[in-house]
Amino acid sequence: MHVNMSNYQCVLFDLDGTLVDSRKDLSHSIQLMLSELGLRHIESEEIMTFVGEGARLLVERSLRAALAAEPKVAVVDQAFEVFRQKYSAHLLDSTLPYEEVAETLNALEGLTLGVVTNKPYEFSASLLKGLGMLGLFTVVIGGDSLQERKPSPLPLTEAARRCGRVPQDCLMVGDTRFDITAGRDAGMATCGFTGGFRGKSELIAAGADFLIDRFSQLKEIVFSPEKRIGRRA
Repeated sequence: MHVNMSNYQCVLFDLDGTLVDSRKDLSHSIQLMLSELGLRHIESEEIMTFVGEGARLLVERSLRAALAAEPKVAVVDQAFEVFRQKYSAHLLDSTLPYEEVAETLNALEGLTLGVVTNKPYEFSASLLKGLGMLGLFTVVIGGDSLQERKPSPLPLTEAARRCGRVPQDCLMVGDTRFDITAGRDAGMATCGFTGGFRGKSELIAAGADFLIDRFSQLKEIVFSPEKRIGRRA
């Protein structure tokens, strides 16, 4: 399909919980970090509630839960370095694209695609490269690529700029309120993936323009004429 048949010239994606299911590797790496630091075990379900606003906050929140107290900055620094080591070694142990992601991205060929994530850039690029997906995206912006990260609109507007597109012609796809808020404030249409980490209710509350339960439903949003939604600049 050609670009002029689509509703959007550019589609931007969150990574964890949107393109890939990384829950096992993230929680396992946090558990390895806590173990090395001699701290109590935290269940994976609790760890996943800490995901979405960047790796350092994930570490900080996990420490707070394990210690049942506010962690000192020096402890967070130490733990973050341990986590970086553990996650670097394990980020592709179990992580895979969600069902229908590959075929959907192929169907969007001809559009400009990008990734905007709060995950550190080095992890994001390594993960995408390891899954053979890095070459599909014109731009990858990580949580440490700019001075601000989602829910700030800055990473999204910068991604659009690097893709040579205006925000009004972009669609932001994500699984959390941070993705939807950032997209809305950037002047983009937004699509929530309910099969990700946070579920449908958070995405509805955030005001997502579209919701998809299966990734292949994104094709209808992008290519059906009646699905176009414009956003203020």
